[in-house]
Amino acid sequence: MEVKRLNSLDAFRGFTIAAMILVNYPGSWNYIYSPLLHAPWNGLTPTDLIFPFFLFIVGVSISLAYTKKIKSGDAKSSLYSKILIRTVKIFVIGLLLDYIQHFNINELRIAGVLQRIAIVFLFCSFIFLHTKWKAQTIIFFLILLIYWLSMCYIPIPGNNQISLEPGMNFAAWVDSYLLPGKMYQDTWDPEGIYSTLPAISTSILGMLMGQLLISKKKYKTKIIHLFCIGITLSVAGYLWNLTFPINKNIWTSSFVLVTGGFACLFLGISVYVIDILKYSKYVKTGIVFGTNAITAYVLAAVLSFVFYRLPIGSTSLNQHFTELFVPFAPKLGSLIYSLLYVAVNYLPVNILYKKKVFIKL
Repeated sequence: MEVKRLNSLDAFRGFTIAAMILVNYPGSWNYIYSPLLHAPWNGLTPTDLIFPFFLFIVGVSISLAYTKKIKSGDAKSSLYSKILIRTVKIFVIGLLLDYIQHFNINELRIAGVLQRIAIVFLFCSFIFLHTKWKAQTIIFFLILLIYWLSMCYIPIPGNNQISLEPGMNFAAWVDSYLLPGKMYQDTWDPEGIYSTLPAISTSILGMLMGQLLISKKKYKTKIIHLFCIGITLSVAGYLWNLTFPINKNIWTSSFVLVTGGFACLFLGISVYVIDILKYSKYVKTGIVFGTNAITAYVLAAVLSFVFYRLPIGSTSLNQHFTELFVPFAPKLGSLIYSLLYVAVNYLPVNILYKKKVFIKL
């Protein structure tokens, strides 16, 4: 089957990035509806779906992009340098975005969202180029099993205790030795080194679903498969949750299965609505964001200086706006501000889309 760009995938990616901007930039962190917050530790909120969805989409994109390149006659070895360069660019931009938050090298956080995306992209790209789908499936489950065994059955050296509590688990112990720089929390980081291992599995699942999408199966069959896989993984994840809790902060194996299952379902819905029913005009916002997703994410971080730090009178723009709603509906005001901030970031990305400028990092 010819490998072509899917509007459904662009829309899925775009709405995911828009949601990421929405939850990252509220009018005030003091007034937020609970679904727009991450679960404090164990558990799952709609916000917890955003990052795994994006990593899942990274995996789907790897399948589509590199299958197309290989079919075009590109040698696998010729892709290595491009993969490495892209990895470095995304990682360095992540570091720069963290640095400009405080302009203090001692406060630099090596781990981060873009940094994890870069590492996951690097490993998954090489896995895709050198394995078939059966081997990728084995790697997917093997990583989840190894992570589960290490987190739940290996005592933390030094105190011989097994714990899944914040900063007191095996992942935090590994990161304390291997992760340089400042951690997001004092003793642990949600984008730490060890928890990136199961995050790679999230993207491998996306790679597998990408290969399903470009297979010779009929669209109806593909969607049925996506739904069956999605439901099966979600149920399995909730069952695993009984002994290995769903937790984004340490990216547990149950978290991978549940969020990966939901991602399969959302992808199936997107393919059906956009690629089969041809309702792409109704999801243009998602497609626009999706064609320059990383650019939109970086732009939101840069513009935050104007909207969150630049003083206008006695305080910042976001505080001025939120204070208007404090007497009667502070959470609603904070949400409206978030939506407006998403719209502000949409404008320049839409200009790029109209000019057919797609920035590839």
